[in-house]
Amino acid sequence: MHSTTTIEGTTARITPHGVIDFTTLPGLRASRAALPSEITAVTWDLRDIVFMDVAGLHLLTEHLSENGHPRRWIVAVAGLAAQPERLLRMAAEAFPAMGFGRLLTGPPREQVS
Repeated sequence: MHSTTTIEGTTARITPHGVIDFTTLPGLRASRAALPSEITAVTWDLRDIVFMDVAGLHLLTEHLSENGHPRRWIVAVAGLAAQPERLLRMAAEAFPAMGFGRLLTGPPREQVS
């Protein structure tokens, strides 16, 4: 999995390219875990993601550092395409306590049949 990471102050933006599934999850976890300790906010820019399965849900809710210890980050999502957005909306409805709803902004996109 190829991803691009940019850092501005205490905020990181990670932009993965392609798909997010259990095959690509380890690389994305490594990108997140390698962030400097001063990072307090992470935005997952998913504009280049054409498909995301439950692995993406795990990625968005895990907060681990490079050594596996918990870290507190503010997590945001940007650039949602239709399929990842549908998955997040279903997860928010099915598991409200997991916080998926806070990653969504605005009303659902119209679905093209």
